[in-house]
Amino acid sequence: MEITGKLSKKLAIQKGASARGEWQKQEFVIEYQEGQYPSYICFNVWGDRVHDLEKYREGDEMKISFSISAREYNGRWYNDIRAWRLEHAGTQPAAPSPAAPSPAAPGIDDLSEPVSDEDDLPF
Repeated sequence: MEITGKLSKKLAIQKGASARGEWQKQEFVIEYQEGQYPSYICFNVWGDRVHDLEKYREGDEMKISFSISAREYNGRWYNDIRAWRLEHAGTQPAAPSPAAPSPAAPGIDDLSEPVSDEDDLPF
């Protein structure tokens, strides 16, 4: 999934250690327009993606590619909205230039030819 919005807030980096080694995580909030009022989504990035987030300042327009997952813990469900690609919103590839206009299609009058009796079939 993808969404474009303005970076509203970067939260503090969280660090820790697990059986697999050291880890780090950072959450950030994006403001986007949905209808008449702004809406907000809190994303998270893990590992090396934390360094990718350092390039952005609050107020920057971003395009975020993300995935959503959920897990259950003690009878409650928790959503995880994980960003896996961050891009500046203005760095999209240029759209291909429009092709030269094609000649106008022939009208009905241009297609009809004069009718002669020689071309008329007998049935």
